Amino acid sequence: MDLFPSLVVGYLVGSLPIGYLVTQMTRGVDLRRAGSGNVGATNVYRTSGLPAAIAVMIADAAKGAGAVMLGGGGVGSVAAGVAAVFGHVYPVWLGFRGGKGVATAGGAFSVLSPLPTAIAAAAFAVTVSRSRFVSLGSIVATILLPIIEWLTPGLRAIDVGATIAAALILFRHRGNMARLWSRTERALGT
Repeated sequence: MDLFPSLVVGYLVGSLPIGYLVTQMTRGVDLRRAGSGNVGATNVYRTSGLPAAIAVMIADAAKGAGAVMLGGGGVGSVAAGVAAVFGHVYPVWLGFRGGKGVATAGGAFSVLSPLPTAIAAAAFAVTVSRSRFVSLGSIVATILLPIIEWLTPGLRAIDVGATIAAALILFRHRGNMARLWSRTERALGT
């Protein structure tokens, strides 16, 4: 099976720097030089406000979902979804410096495996509402999704894809983990 086209399409769709474009066009803000330097929705919220952050989060999720739908079905769709997460994290257009991939992965896996993704999203929402740390909610959901995936019957490729995406997202959150541990992480709204 030739997965190369699915990987390329997924990467290119995922690499569209929506957060960067939204803040650049609406506020003249270069996210790479503002706030945390991340081009994801949390930094958009901190630099450009809630409406822009919601738009970016939806668009980033749509990138993941769209990549899966363009992936050709089965393993190709899983490959495209995981490639979209890589594209979001390492976009060629921004010198391979992008976001952390949570919303893009959420969009991809909401198409590939809706129920486990909904459970992980609920865990994210509960964690953020109680702790006010988006990073902690992201970490909890990221760890939970592949665990649920492996326990759920279905295409093994989705389990593997969720594990690969989770490893990348957790790697991108290593600084957040260190700040959470040292109690220096910035809470939502601060």
